[in-house]
Amino acid sequence: MTYDLRRLKTRSLIVRIEGTHRYQVTDLGLDTAKFLTCVHDRVLRTGLAELAAPTTTPGRLRSAATAYRTAVDTLTGTAQLAA
Repeated sequence: MTYDLRRLKTRSLIVRIEGTHRYQVTDLGLDTAKFLTCVHDRVLRTGLAELAAPTTTPGRLRSAATAYRTAVDTLTGTAQLAA
């Protein structure tokens, strides 16, 4: 917990309330939380749903994921590493 609190404090996402063991979220912390929530809702959840859905015609994200997987497999094969 101390490690996580220190990292948040270093990035100015929280500030310690003097004389207590409590912290308060800064304006930057609230803006960051809102941004990450929007990214999760609009990008990650939709993108992961696209990747998980069985479809016969691959979308742009599925094509990119396949290309990425192929590139990693090629690199590990070239380096003689197990994938």
